[in-house]
Amino acid sequence: MFDFMGMMGKVKEAQAKIKEAQARLVHLSAEGEAGAGMVKVLVNGERKVLKIELDETLLNPNDKEMLSDLVVAATNQALLAIDQKIKEEMKKATEGMIPTIPGMDLGGFFG
Repeated sequence: MFDFMGMMGKVKEAQAKIKEAQARLVHLSAEGEAGAGMVKVLVNGERKVLKIELDETLLNPNDKEMLSDLVVAATNQALLAIDQKIKEEMKKATEGMIPTIPGMDLGGFFG
């Protein structure tokens, strides 16, 4: 027989754990770099850019387009890295709470 009340308790427990994990995301960070480390971008788990570091040799007005491209590349790399960390954090928070169904990937459900 299906235990509806037990299932509702599990759902509430999962919601609480997810909320706790989301609160911890602000403390996660990831860095992306481009141009062999000449441009570095740091983002947090809220997907906000915290810091951009530029090598002084890139501060040439003639290289403005290249600098822009490197900043974009480093930012995208940092965002990919933080997305992976967010996914891992949410997976830890819900481990054992959501049943594993063969052939069904719920990994994208949380991030």
